[in-house]
Amino acid sequence: MKRPEYLSRRNFLGGAGLTVMSLLAGLPLIPAHAQDSDAFEPDLAIELTARPRSVVLRPGSTTTAWSYEAKVIKGDPASVLAHPDSTLGPTLRVYRGQKLRIDFVNQIDHASIVNWHGLHVPANMMGLPRYEVAPGKRYRYEFQVVDRAGTYWYHAMAAGRTPEQVYFGLAGLLLVSDDEEAALALPRGEYDLPIVIQDRAWGRDNQLYYLPGTGPAASHKRQPDDEPHSHHGMMGGQDMMGGMMSGGMDGMMTRMMGFFGDTLFVNGRPSAPLELATHAYRMRVLNASNARTYKLAWQDGRPLTIIASDGGLLSEPVRKDYVMLTPGQRIELWADFSHDAVGAKPTLMSQSFSSMMDMMGDSGMMGGMMGGSPLADGAEFPILTAHITRKVDDVLQLPKQLSRFQRLRAEDTVNLHDPRTFRITMGHMQWGFNGRSFEMDTVAPDEVVQLGTSEIWEFANNRMMAHAIHLHGLQFQVLERIDSPKDAGVVDGYMDEGWLDTILVMPGERVRLIMRFADFTGTYAYQCHMLEHAAAGLMRDYNVKASRLPA
Repeated sequence: MKRPEYLSRRNFLGGAGLTVMSLLAGLPLIPAHAQDSDAFEPDLAIELTARPRSVVLRPGSTTTAWSYEAKVIKGDPASVLAHPDSTLGPTLRVYRGQKLRIDFVNQIDHASIVNWHGLHVPANMMGLPRYEVAPGKRYRYEFQVVDRAGTYWYHAMAAGRTPEQVYFGLAGLLLVSDDEEAALALPRGEYDLPIVIQDRAWGRDNQLYYLPGTGPAASHKRQPDDEPHSHHGMMGGQDMMGGMMSGGMDGMMTRMMGFFGDTLFVNGRPSAPLELATHAYRMRVLNASNARTYKLAWQDGRPLTIIASDGGLLSEPVRKDYVMLTPGQRIELWADFSHDAVGAKPTLMSQSFSSMMDMMGDSGMMGGMMGGSPLADGAEFPILTAHITRKVDDVLQLPKQLSRFQRLRAEDTVNLHDPRTFRITMGHMQWGFNGRSFEMDTVAPDEVVQLGTSEIWEFANNRMMAHAIHLHGLQFQVLERIDSPKDAGVVDGYMDEGWLDTILVMPGERVRLIMRFADFTGTYAYQCHMLEHAAAGLMRDYNVKASRLPA
């Protein structure tokens, strides 16, 4: 297998499915591995530890974060790329077909587990809250990588604490490669550039602020009399949620609305200009924010060229004026600066859009509820500037054909005329699906599916807020959107192409997905990936049961 050039730490900081294998190749049922399987021989073994860590992010005091550290026990040491000057965990590089053993060690002071976002793995390898381990304990993952080449990620999950743990640093990239990708003339090495976008807020003494009493440096929380920190962040200076985050309103408002920070981080650091060359770049963009959706566009009006979505390469490049990227989603951009002059500064923006039903007068963007903040969800601000500082002569041509994969057909589903419907609901200050909030290990009869079948699922959002729907354990495709908001400035930027695991569902909208339940039985989850919404109940389990054998 041809292996691509590895991303360097310098490149990373400079930026400071339903598996097709089973679908097309007809793989047999893959049994879940026991947690201590003597028969499992890994190609790559890693010890992944979550612990507090001090990071230099700004002049003055260091910032205390939670972070993952990785050590290769067996296999290629280049499979792990650490980022010591970032709050993000190490980037893991793996190959389709590799057998992985990852020993998670929990050294933070709360229970936690590692979730493999986007991967198709056995249920007990997925990293859901039911498997969380106490401080000082370990959990062993053993699985084979069967996913297509693409940009995936991993992050903490814990009952009631997922938003806090991810916010303070427990997340990282997982990049999968395969032969199909290696055969393409894609940007490699320094031109393969991660762009992990997060919004954060500063408290005192260079500490990150989330909610009072949270995080590894809880004593350094923002006080009610703190001044706004507009000079520290490129997103302005509004104290989070227009001052509604103080006192007893903290948890309630954050759980209902989601967390919105006042400073933009790119690759685990405050955003800073990237020094790039006159060359084509493969920009792997991940929205790792807790709740903020971005409307990505180049400030000078050049189109975005998308070559991959959540589950890997598209069949061919797609051009859009803008892309809506909701929490948990990934896209890969072909960003070609070969025609830019040295000294040019193309800027990637998040453009304005209406993120809520127009129930608040003319603002329509949470302005009233967030004190008129320009940092409301849907506000416009710069994300990163690509400063072209050097000229290079080699030129890459954008491939016309990227990948081949099968499009799932509605007529092959078992519920063509009766889609399984999940309504987003709210009651007693709890989010829910069909009136049911999250309950550990509780699966309703209409949340049970059969192995080997394809289904259509419809998510209906009649609430006033947008949501980011994510399914664990598989990739799906979008069949159709119904009643999409025509005047919200979002519909032309939906990322509905290719294999997906996360989608944006706007207020008043219904989205129909098609998926196949292949390879594994067991209990998985579906949720809103606006993490505070999930922690407030907008997450449920679904169960994949074995097919009935013929009599």
